[in-house]
Amino acid sequence: MTTHPNLRIQHGERRDADWKLVADVLEGLRSTPKRLSPTYFYDEHGSQLFDRICTLPEYYVTRTETAILADNAAAISRRIGDDTLLVELGSGASIKTRLLLDHLPGLAAYVPVDISRSHLLQAARRVGDSYPHLDVLPVCADFTGPFSLPAHARASSRVVLFFPGSTIGNFDPPAAIGLLRTMRSIAGPGGGLVIGYDLVKDTAVLERAYNDAAGVTAAFNLNVLTRLNRDLGADFKLEAFAHEAAWVAADSRVEMRLVSRRTQEVTIAAETIPFAAGERIVTEHCHKYTTRSFARLAADAGWSEVQTWTDPKSYFNVQYLQ
Repeated sequence: MTTHPNLRIQHGERRDADWKLVADVLEGLRSTPKRLSPTYFYDEHGSQLFDRICTLPEYYVTRTETAILADNAAAISRRIGDDTLLVELGSGASIKTRLLLDHLPGLAAYVPVDISRSHLLQAARRVGDSYPHLDVLPVCADFTGPFSLPAHARASSRVVLFFPGSTIGNFDPPAAIGLLRTMRSIAGPGGGLVIGYDLVKDTAVLERAYNDAAGVTAAFNLNVLTRLNRDLGADFKLEAFAHEAAWVAADSRVEMRLVSRRTQEVTIAAETIPFAAGERIVTEHCHKYTTRSFARLAADAGWSEVQTWTDPKSYFNVQYLQ
């Protein structure tokens, strides 16, 4: 496969050693309740499933945020400005980014950052083909850990991060504050952040979004077990676990889980993990915010709101922070 002339691939400081995966998984499965990091959803198949989730009728998040970005792309792009290094964390298919790139002909470069290498490179090549004058510099890395920004030919005046999709909601508050502080460090002096976050709303709307009729979210959730079987030689039986997602009002989050259908044992890296019937593995927290609660979270990490865009139903906010 040929590389687009304006596409230069950098392998970031991605911490993907088998020992780290084993240690994280075993630590999580020894915990009470058992847990797995949502980071492990995103192998190639998991990334493809998530792209399908984003098109589901029940999953309002993507279409609502996309509409906000489309309706306000010019204003958001003015905040980003010319000669900026635009860094997207967890870039996926880079679909939403195009709404901004159409209004940003003066960018210094675009840096998509994603943990799924093949998915990242395919998406980056498509962006490079669509914007032949844009320097596209994909970085394969876990954005929750350290990685270096790539060198770019055109001088940049500052760094602006793009973090859509309410991905910040996947982090419990202390971790979210830590990640926002990391973002502030990456952005540096004069830098900015365009971030999307989901708002608290009717419980039925929230729970439908994570329990779609087609079962795509269930497949996405169960795929993490397929990955552990493949990468760690584990022996999870997928039919022995069920997908579950429920709103937990006290913590202002939807909690996604895998529920053991029976008493069983699973072996991972020569360690046996027992499961009781009905025992849960927590795989993801999806925190929902009010505008006020998110402002407190951002302020604790050193960010301040400059401008907010929302939708007619007040389902979702996109903010520019500095």
